[in-house]
Amino acid sequence: MIQVLIAEDDSRIGLINQKFVEKVPGYRVVGIAGDCQDAIHFLEIDPKPELVLLDIQFPDGTGFDILQYIHEHCPDTDVIAITAAKEVRTIREAMHKGVFDYIVKPVIFSRLEETLERYKEYRKRLSLMESSGQLLDQQEIDSLRGSPEPNRSQGWLPKGIDRMTLDKVSALMEQRSEITAEDLGQSIGISRSTARRYLEYMVSEGRLRADLSYGTVGRPERIYRRAAR
Repeated sequence: MIQVLIAEDDSRIGLINQKFVEKVPGYRVVGIAGDCQDAIHFLEIDPKPELVLLDIQFPDGTGFDILQYIHEHCPDTDVIAITAAKEVRTIREAMHKGVFDYIVKPVIFSRLEETLERYKEYRKRLSLMESSGQLLDQQEIDSLRGSPEPNRSQGWLPKGIDRMTLDKVSALMEQRSEITAEDLGQSIGISRSTARRYLEYMVSEGRLRADLSYGTVGRPERIYRRAAR
């Protein structure tokens, strides 16, 4: 489980963000800090959270004070900024200080979910590469953050589609004649919306086809099948 600290001065928003985070498999909120002092106090405790969801404005300082503390004392902690601040200078400073992503309030769950899924994959890859002791080539470095490669012939993928996850989906579809987004998500440990994104991408590439299944009750469901070769 990825341990998450939410640094947010509005307690209502903090609780909403906690519910959002804990809807994404693999995450657990371990604390909500209402000001800079509380956040830094929490970061002094071991074990430290792997991820901080960080607001920028606080009654006793700014999120950049917390970021500075993280850089100096918590080298294994990453930050996603969640803030109402839209000024170019603020966004530029946050990016310069190394935030993983910058999300503007009010938070839309699907947007946060996409970032958390991407971050989870990033940590998984980093851990595997570190444990192997391997030196990384340029393609592997680019893949850590999902950077696009120069062209499609070299394996370019659109934003939101990760090579490792796509390979898992492809391998599963070699074994299954048909699948739903919910089945896929449960099989490889991703959310239903993320699973649907990968399946629809494979449909756009002509590797799968999608049909509607009309059950006896409820809305029709999309069934994905391997395209004819």
